Amino acid sequence: MSKRKIVTLPGDGIGKAVLEAAIRVLDAAGFEAEYIEGDIGWEFWKHEGDPLPERTLKLLEEHKIALFGAITSKPKDAAAEELDPAMRGKGLVYSSPIVGLRQHFNLDICMRPCHTYKGNPLNFVRRDADGGMEEPEVDVVIFRQNTEGLYSGIEWSDPPQNVHDAFMSHPKFAKNFGSTPKEELSISSRIFTKKATGRILRAAFEHARKYGYKSVTVCEKPNVLRETSGMMYKMAMEMQKNEFPEIELWNTNVDAQMMWLTKNPENYGVIVAGNLFGDIISDGFAGLIGGLGFACSAQYNPDNGIGVFEPTHGSAPKYADYPVSIVNPVAMVESACMMLDFIGENDKAAKIRKAVAAVIAEGKVRTYDMMKMRGSADVVNEGAASTDEMADAIIARL
Repeated sequence: MSKRKIVTLPGDGIGKAVLEAAIRVLDAAGFEAEYIEGDIGWEFWKHEGDPLPERTLKLLEEHKIALFGAITSKPKDAAAEELDPAMRGKGLVYSSPIVGLRQHFNLDICMRPCHTYKGNPLNFVRRDADGGMEEPEVDVVIFRQNTEGLYSGIEWSDPPQNVHDAFMSHPKFAKNFGSTPKEELSISSRIFTKKATGRILRAAFEHARKYGYKSVTVCEKPNVLRETSGMMYKMAMEMQKNEFPEIELWNTNVDAQMMWLTKNPENYGVIVAGNLFGDIISDGFAGLIGGLGFACSAQYNPDNGIGVFEPTHGSAPKYADYPVSIVNPVAMVESACMMLDFIGENDKAAKIRKAVAAVIAEGKVRTYDMMKMRGSADVVNEGAASTDEMADAIIARL
């Protein structure tokens, strides 16, 4: 039988280091695959004017599954300044390649689990009623709608006249912004569709049912964003009543949810939100389990079978040139486990997760973030594990 082909997208900065560590762990767990590297990221923007070349899209279209490291994104003007001189003046505008991947393949379901590792010194703690300390166990899965909302990229500065005219047809726009010169306006649109909203809600409810979570929480802002957030909550109520009556439906405003995050995080199970609020709340819960070094994600389209699996941390370019990589690879390793689950290799995923949990619980091997050090090149000389040493410890457990 031929090996499964996995597209690897190292991207920028620390992406290459954590991706290589995760592949070593996959190998040690007995997962056999052929890895095909795809071109994506800042270097391709600078030299080709395209951070997501067509050849990379074709790779993923053919092989379906990708492991993604990290990406660097910069504002429009800064990106234009870094283009090679030969590429300038051609009307090229930078856009995030990971957003481009999501939209091209309609990877509209994003799943971000956040669970406590026992023994992690970065776990959230709080005072109990008697004045002592307690460490609540967090086990939350955030479902984030991945292609719509404010991240859909439909926005304008100095909007075209037809766009301005359309907005002027809304009485509140005409009243509050009608006297503002058009060239002084920047407008971003927040778009929800019933199809995509229904799909992310269904994914959340089905996950809760499959894994025994008692509740699904819609985390939006329907008291203000009455049309978009309001539509999501209304659809959730109908779906829960008609199809998932055994699962409680909770409704929180995103601002209040951020307050409750440190009050009672153990009460929440599955959370579902639009793009921006899902991004915010998933980073908030990641902070309770140790930070972005432990935050993994999957984004996928169940119709075409395409899935991209990535840690939610950024490219951290300041760490990329250190002689020894110091970053925590656990988020990338956990993302690889999500990939294994997606393709039906659940036993191998469980084996790796057990090894990761054992290493963290033992506490002998800790990366700089787990030791609460500032990220500098010399932390490995002060007792912190390097990226490879953490991977080695996980492999030894395997």
